[in-house]
Amino acid sequence: MINKKICFLVIFTVFLLRGVSLLAQDDRITLKIVVTGPGDQLYFWWGHIALVIEDSAKGTSLFYDWGVFSFDEKDFFVDFAFGRLTYLCAVSQAERNFRRYTETNRDITVYTLDLPLETKEKIKRLAEDNIRPENRAYEYHHFYQNCSTRIRDILDIAVTGQFKQKFGNAPGRYTLRQHVRRHTWFSPFMDWILNFWMGQDIDTPITIWDEMFLPSEVGKRIQDFSYFDENGVERKLVSAVEVLNKSVNRPPVLDVPRRQWDRELMVGLLLAVILVFFQFLQRRKPRLGRVLFGLSQSAMGLFFGIVGLILFFMTFFTNHDYTYHNANVIFVNPLLLIAIPCGIRCAFCKNGKKRFVSELILRCLWTYVALGGVLTMIVKLFPGFYQQNQVTQALVIPFALASSFAGDLGCRLLRMKAKPSNS
Repeated sequence: MINKKICFLVIFTVFLLRGVSLLAQDDRITLKIVVTGPGDQLYFWWGHIALVIEDSAKGTSLFYDWGVFSFDEKDFFVDFAFGRLTYLCAVSQAERNFRRYTETNRDITVYTLDLPLETKEKIKRLAEDNIRPENRAYEYHHFYQNCSTRIRDILDIAVTGQFKQKFGNAPGRYTLRQHVRRHTWFSPFMDWILNFWMGQDIDTPITIWDEMFLPSEVGKRIQDFSYFDENGVERKLVSAVEVLNKSVNRPPVLDVPRRQWDRELMVGLLLAVILVFFQFLQRRKPRLGRVLFGLSQSAMGLFFGIVGLILFFMTFFTNHDYTYHNANVIFVNPLLLIAIPCGIRCAFCKNGKKRFVSELILRCLWTYVALGGVLTMIVKLFPGFYQQNQVTQALVIPFALASSFAGDLGCRLLRMKAKPSNS
């Protein structure tokens, strides 16, 4: 009887020690997802995300980052211009990164993952494999292949596909464009220019899975996500959430995209009023009015011609596919560069006939722009051609109309025929 009790105690002790050992091993590795908020530079406006792997046995806390690039890389700016973006996976000390993000006034939120030991080791091996020289580089895409989608895909591997199963077909809240503009609203110029360059392909409905191109969306979704482990037990993916830093006096990311076209319409109408005033001034103070009107035409041709040229280049000659199928190129394109010499001639040329020809060209040019803008408003009513480019139309069409109707060329031509003038 005593021997049986002793045997039982020995077996019980062995199993107890085994359980404690397994528990200690399970706690040895900790996986965390780190989501940081927007930074100062444009490419940081959408935040960042990384994987932290802590190994208590080795005393390490490593920061695995799939968003590494360098302006010093050979041909970086040429490759960037053509949409050939190469990003790297790199590893560094987690504490150093936390300190850097804190010093640059960025939000830092850490999500501790609840995963079995085998899964943690699998993800650790995957991360270590990704930083190998032969594996560390990947072709970057703003929406479909970035630091955030890499973490999203790793999380899906960790829960054996259950993450994508839940969110892969679930309707998203907004389009890609609307998500982008939630982060750019505070900068009117960059908000307009980025919106101008983006085409209609990012205005289609997307899934929650697609929305997780944004780091904050990954954090939002994993916080309440549950999965079934290999034993069929339901577990919360995130066991703890810790806010390490809160930014101060930084523009917030909007929960709901802000309507911006009415602001652009006011700017467009203001430009139209200024142009009409310059035209009116030509009758009271011909020389001053002529110079102001001509230079304003050149300035508009310079700005919209350059942004139109960049759009034309990105649409037809690069891999920036988010600029494809962009209706804006119909009415804002390199043709507007013609306004630069024509405006200068209107402002300073003493030959009345040459000024007349230049002003006639400008009127034809801006009539084309106005009609093109109206055409894109009509076209978007048809299925398959919708594009959220109201901010471009609202800004451009008013002053284009004002320029197309400005002047009294007929009367001026009659005066020139009656009495040639070199003034």
